Amino acid sequence: VQLQASGGGLVQPGGSLRLSCAASGSIFSINAMGWYRQAPGNQRELVATITAIGNTNYADAVKGQFTISRDNYRNTVYLQMNSLKPEDTAVYYCHALHRRAASSGWSDLWGQGTQVTVSS
Repeated sequence: VQLQASGGGLVQPGGSLRLSCAASGSIFSINAMGWYRQAPGNQRELVATITAIGNTNYADAVKGQFTISRDNYRNTVYLQMNSLKPEDTAVYYCHALHRRAASSGWSDLWGQGTQVTVSS
């Protein structure tokens, strides 16, 4: 089971990026999915999460700026990032809480990270 993130890159301040993260492998079900980020010298922090039924939660720093969504059929989570600022520069990691079978416990799954750089 793995998460594959994509969509990072270099963007100018005020620009937009859309991150995608797809889960693949032996997955029975996925509960919450989300995005976290880690800037150099900082700890990893929550950006946004979304439950299987679409309830969302955002860090105060990105409310009104980022939008998280998911496609349950494709086991994919997205992060639309608008009005990007230099302080949004970080490695963005996707996360999923999943289980392999109905009788299995829930496990954390992390993607490999994708770099987002906001700079002129």
